[in-house]
Amino acid sequence: MKVLDIRSDTVTKPTDEMRKAMFEARVGDDVCGDDPTVIELEKLAAEMVGKEAAVFVPSGTFGNQLSLFTHCIRGNEVILDDGCHIVQHEAGASSIIAGVQLRTIKCDSGYMDPKDIELRIRKVKDQHFPETGLICMENAHSSGRVIKPDHMEKIYGLAVEYGIPVHLDGARLFNAAISLGVDVKEVTKNCDSVMFCLSKGLGAPVGSILAGTKDFIGQARYKRKIMGGGMRQAGVLAAPGIIALTKMVGRLSIDHDNAKVLANMLKDIPGISIWKNNLDINMIFFETDRPVDEAHFVEYFENKNILVYPPEDGVFRFVTNNGIGSNDLPLIAETLGSYMIG
Repeated sequence: MKVLDIRSDTVTKPTDEMRKAMFEARVGDDVCGDDPTVIELEKLAAEMVGKEAAVFVPSGTFGNQLSLFTHCIRGNEVILDDGCHIVQHEAGASSIIAGVQLRTIKCDSGYMDPKDIELRIRKVKDQHFPETGLICMENAHSSGRVIKPDHMEKIYGLAVEYGIPVHLDGARLFNAAISLGVDVKEVTKNCDSVMFCLSKGLGAPVGSILAGTKDFIGQARYKRKIMGGGMRQAGVLAAPGIIALTKMVGRLSIDHDNAKVLANMLKDIPGISIWKNNLDINMIFFETDRPVDEAHFVEYFENKNILVYPPEDGVFRFVTNNGIGSNDLPLIAETLGSYMIG
């Protein structure tokens, strides 16, 4: 029986075309700049997001942390929202790798108020204060919401005014662009560097991209080596990334549509409260009106051949992806309904 995995879109499997491309990939030593497939991927990625250059990295967390490591000097302060991935789900790496301090802003799902950012910018050099080294935004946000380009533009304009670079965590960058109905460059024009994943909804088995100016990426390659990310015959990993960017971006709207359909099915289940304002991409967040035994919840779904994560701080998340079709949605809804009744 088919197993429905709605834990995340990170669980997607590479397509047959990707597997074939991996087998046939032309390779060289990427640390020496000799891998033709990696070079092709990086050139394509940079062009798609409107940046001068790009570097292939093992993961999204790696790309974000490499950006902090490259933009900042040790002891700098980074301004970002308190619910973003860099703060919540990257294992405190910013303190270990870049040696920076995170100054967070409590906000509504990624919509940082420029006034709150300006209040946190260190405007004078003083022996008591760290210097502001970077501002980070996230789009699409981990909360399932997308940030409109005009709001990003306000933050970027403020950063330019104070001479502070901006990094965009765009792990689901193309989800954001599709949800907004704009070209991806409309999102990435409001940042100096951007990381985006080739995995997740795009289906590549591994890898992310960090893009920015030629000078920034040159420095990032050096820092990538320090972090242990200098890969050798990496063309076998870059090949599916090329397919992800050329053939998988358009299908993300299917995941978005399925998430909205599933959310509509779940909202009528007694005891379920859907986060209606967080349905911009392929994620459904919900809460229950009573405590849930987390282990039992996961086991109950597993017995129905559905894989789910337990709630985080009382909030549940289902994520549609390339392995979930519209015909699979009723079973997911029925299983949650029967669980709540039982």
